Amino acid sequence: MRKLRLGVDVGGTFTDVVAIDAESREVIARVKIPTTHTAVAGVAAGIVDGIARLLAESAIDPDEVAFIAHSTTQATNALLEGDVAQVGVLGLLDGLGPLARLQMRFGRLQLAPGLPFEPAFAFASAHDRDAMKESVGVLKQSGAEVLAATQAFSVDRPQGENDAVAIATDAGLFATSGHDVSTMYGLRARTRTAAINAAILPKMVRTARMTASAVREAAIHSPLMVMRSDGGVMDAREMERRPILTLLSGPAAGVAGALLHENVTDGIFIEVGGTSSDCSAIRAGMPQMRPARVGGHRTMLRTLDVRTLGIAGGSLMRASGEKIIDVGPRSAHIAGLSYACFMEPGAVDGAVFERFRPSVHDSDDYVALRGRDGTHIAVTPTCAANFLGYVPAGTFARGNAESAGKALAVLAAHFGTSPEALAKDLLDIASAKIIAAIDELIADYELDRETLVVVGGGGGAAALIPYAAKRTGLDFRLARDAEVISPIGVALALVREVVERTIVDPSPEDILRIRREAQDAVIAAGASPEGVETVVEIDSQRNIVRATASGATELAETAAHGVLDEEARLAAAARLMRTAVSGVRAVARTPGLTLYESGRMLRVLDRFGVGRLTLRDGMVRVTATGCAGEDLRDAIEDATAFGDVGRAMPNLYVLHGARIADYSGLLSADQAVALAEEELAGREPDAPVLILTSRRPA
Repeated sequence: MRKLRLGVDVGGTFTDVVAIDAESREVIARVKIPTTHTAVAGVAAGIVDGIARLLAESAIDPDEVAFIAHSTTQATNALLEGDVAQVGVLGLLDGLGPLARLQMRFGRLQLAPGLPFEPAFAFASAHDRDAMKESVGVLKQSGAEVLAATQAFSVDRPQGENDAVAIATDAGLFATSGHDVSTMYGLRARTRTAAINAAILPKMVRTARMTASAVREAAIHSPLMVMRSDGGVMDAREMERRPILTLLSGPAAGVAGALLHENVTDGIFIEVGGTSSDCSAIRAGMPQMRPARVGGHRTMLRTLDVRTLGIAGGSLMRASGEKIIDVGPRSAHIAGLSYACFMEPGAVDGAVFERFRPSVHDSDDYVALRGRDGTHIAVTPTCAANFLGYVPAGTFARGNAESAGKALAVLAAHFGTSPEALAKDLLDIASAKIIAAIDELIADYELDRETLVVVGGGGGAAALIPYAAKRTGLDFRLARDAEVISPIGVALALVREVVERTIVDPSPEDILRIRREAQDAVIAAGASPEGVETVVEIDSQRNIVRATASGATELAETAAHGVLDEEARLAAAARLMRTAVSGVRAVARTPGLTLYESGRMLRVLDRFGVGRLTLRDGMVRVTATGCAGEDLRDAIEDATAFGDVGRAMPNLYVLHGARIADYSGLLSADQAVALAEEELAGREPDAPVLILTSRRPA
């Protein structure tokens, strides 16, 4: 029996569902239905309907479903719209007294303009259950629907918070705690994060349970997984505990698709919809992250660094006098207009120029056409790109160039220009916003313009990405199945867990302990132990040690295109390194990885021809398991840079089997050797190991 992976992406307008063959990773079925924001069951109704339609229309046996997951915009929308529960914060006091009170109480937060969030507060002794019960009762009487328990140093001593959560649950309240949402010190930020998690908890729990119940009723036996904000997935039970981890779950799904369906190692991924575009950076096969802020305040949640732009395939033109001054942010979708390029040419005949205000909140400088029958017609970037021939055949954004040309001719006559010049002006203004975001991400993450690729996803990608890439000279491609790249990312996503600790001057033993904790957590969440990979980062300024463990469920470790022979892998390396095959040579290998060299560039490919790592001006040391520790110290010493502020550890990678261990975030050779020795434990002494380094400025 075949095994299938189902992915559901809940967007602002549509909910997409795809089924992917677990072995070939080919999309075998897809459906699109309107997102059910106004249904009694909320977006869960659309998820359920989409899954049911996919199974029925594609004759899929529920027993074939080996993995099912969905993304959600519900947490983000709840905060943006102020659709949150009344929260009571219970501060638990032990030896810190007044100081702890100050750290646990915070003022009103503005979730969005005009939408305040102001919990009720109460305090009780962390060692007095009767006092806790009394305080929980006071908070409930004040209207609290959910309780957030918080205590200083609860990451080390969670018993008080656990007692408070149990008492609140017995009292009929939803409840969460500080140590549930973060394992880092920082009482004020942890309390804020717990309160925000509490605010969205009731609604998210109801949705999760309704969706999980519907999946079971469909006779699908695989546990329901939910997309996290860092591009991994967690099971529905974990989502009921920490729904805040689903913030930016939607954009994260697209990035997961870029990583796992498009195999991007270094690049910019841009998901272009009808109203907005999400831009994010991928470096060394890892999405880039940043701390999340809510209401202008720092939380202890790390999310993908996504730059959202008010420009997309359906953005409307704006004009002042006789020239275009801007494109967007309002779109044809939101304004209820039809794209000219998706209409029959005859429907545009006789249309006239019109200025209008899409909504009472918009300016009156938007322009469109009014057809003979009163239909309002939008001339969008998608229309301009179709008219100028930039939209490839077979893509979702492909429309009728003749219709687009007729609409542009009407506007061009009004502005005293040609349709071609007007279309170019429209695309120049729209693409300039995309290009600015690309340049910003390249600068922020020090990406190499010569090796990165810009990948476009989403239904509107073909309208903007080819034109923007042409203007920048950057390499680009449109993702396969671009219009459903987000649900594909959900279907292929890895189980992920992050463990963070506040440790001053961490020892190798500290790092090993945290690494093991992250690995144990991700395995407990459903990852196959053999495929777990863990990256450890150390933030010496904030004294944070962070271990991120990722692993596939048992069916994810299958090839997308099959194993390639040496000749085909060499050709794939040449394509990735943008040179002729004659200019590339294989310099070293492990059983699952091959290292290629071309000029100053090193590139690692796996057996399937997928680029896994790129290094410019890198150094390689070939060794074996038995002597890897000593050789690792020598490699670090050779690549360490010294400067006025001291020494800087190099970028550092250890390759063995089919795995790449990234130790670039560590602070010392002792830490790297300790992790490497544990990583290589149990391997044959003569098993090949490659050590790759590149210098970083001190």
